[in-house]
Amino acid sequence: MALSMAIMAGGTGGHVFPALAVAEVLRARGADVFWIGTRAGMEARLVPAHGFEMEWISIEGVRGKGAKALLAAPWRLVAAVREATSILRRRDPKVVIGMGGFVSGPGGLAASMQGRPLLIQEQNSVPGMTNQWLSRIAERVFEAFPNSFPGRRHAVTSGNPVRAEIAALAPPAERFSGRGTTARLLVLGGSLGARALNQTVPRALARLPVSSRPLVRHQAGERTLSLARQAYAEASVEAEVTPFIDDMAAAYGWADLVICRAGALTVSELAAAGLPAVFVPFPYAVDDHQVGNARYLSDVGAAYLIIESDLTAAGLASVLTELLADPAKRLAMAEMARKQAKTDAAHCIAAACMEMATP
Repeated sequence: MALSMAIMAGGTGGHVFPALAVAEVLRARGADVFWIGTRAGMEARLVPAHGFEMEWISIEGVRGKGAKALLAAPWRLVAAVREATSILRRRDPKVVIGMGGFVSGPGGLAASMQGRPLLIQEQNSVPGMTNQWLSRIAERVFEAFPNSFPGRRHAVTSGNPVRAEIAALAPPAERFSGRGTTARLLVLGGSLGARALNQTVPRALARLPVSSRPLVRHQAGERTLSLARQAYAEASVEAEVTPFIDDMAAAYGWADLVICRAGALTVSELAAAGLPAVFVPFPYAVDDHQVGNARYLSDVGAAYLIIESDLTAAGLASVLTELLADPAKRLAMAEMARKQAKTDAAHCIAAACMEMATP
């Protein structure tokens, strides 16, 4: 009989995609995996599409929701814990796995109350509120970046699960060889678009001599696509501007340099691919965790870190001038990035789950 396991992750792709990677490995090892989530989160669409059965609870975050939401939060948490308790009793999972988002809180508490083994994984350098709390009761704690849980001796630095095709890219030296003198710049604005990048990157490139400008691919997001294209046109800079990139492995394989935000998965993917980067962290991220994510690579010389309030066209142009003119420096940064990669995170976490399920 297959071992039953519950995964809890929800809200955003930053939680759901790593959890799906772990779920796929567990399923390949014969486990019967089901998912606890909310109907409002991204998991409601993505998880069933990957063939995993959903169990629903009702819970939402309270950050930025005002006093009324804060007052109602304890009652909603109690109701959600009751829902999770009922699900766990009925499904009887041997291990409960929390991988971020407020949905993990009620399920993690219910698992602890029932004496079920609880494992959590944190994707960011600064743990979210739910994982900070669950780390005190979890049997196993996995962190993507070192020292996210100081004082938790049982924390293991696993990295973040990344797509196999990204981890399988050829080494940087092999990819970069024979590309000629024109560098390739990949700009990632994320699914919603990064307005600061959309506006500043074209103006920075316009400051470079035409002969030294790179080939540019800019993923701008659907909402800000027209504004990004307009910015390049006004700057008289040629670029391929698209709303989304379907094949990120191919995009990383093409690039010599990346300008982007510093979401946890992006940082982990750049390390796995082996690419130099210029990070401009999202300034409104909870607990400023994107700065911490970026420092994982910038502190070892694999990336540049520019705080958005310091981002100017002139300053970015200076950084680009230095990096675009120095292939050897880009290669050294790329190789240092790849040294930081942990590409077996999904298998590492899944192995721990199987071990916990079969004591």
